[in-house]
Amino acid sequence: MLALQGGVREHARMLVGLGADVVPVRRAEQLDALDALVLPGGESSTIDRLLRVLDLRDPLRAAIAQGLPVLGTCAGLILLADHIEDPAPGQQTLGVLDVTVRRNAFGRQADSSEETVATVLGPVRAAFIRAPQVVSVGEGVEVIARRGAEPTDTDAPIIGVRCGDVTGIAVHPELTGDATFHRALLGQAAVRRAG
Repeated sequence: MLALQGGVREHARMLVGLGADVVPVRRAEQLDALDALVLPGGESSTIDRLLRVLDLRDPLRAAIAQGLPVLGTCAGLILLADHIEDPAPGQQTLGVLDVTVRRNAFGRQADSSEETVATVLGPVRAAFIRAPQVVSVGEGVEVIARRGAEPTDTDAPIIGVRCGDVTGIAVHPELTGDATFHRALLGQAAVRRAG
């Protein structure tokens, strides 16, 4: 669990409830012991800045490139993306997921809502809080969720993507208690350990 800023406690509580041992990652050397990682929601520009200040950005990119399963929620999705359509001044990404995102695409904090989203893993109850939208996907990136529609409905906004072991979703299932994506991440971690 990247533990620099944002919804760390909520994700940790959910993962512990699923039987996982949670390591709050704040230093590069902690990455070597992980089977999977969650990039929580929060302020994407703040998390980006902290990654660079703490010299975590490049080691994190390397760990993901070597197959570390990752789930990024909301700001975590923005961090994973290759491009941000409307970055904060100086904002960078990890550039490990071939997508372009638009920050705060679904309105301000006051526009937050809780919805059931159709995903390739089944229905997921999640919160939208200043959620980003995926505005374009590269080759090899699977659309796994769209707002208000099935993942195959090409007219609906993209809110979830996956490429290999890297998953990014625009929503917060950890706030509603829906463990669907966390279970999937732990399944990926088990495969990594067994391999």
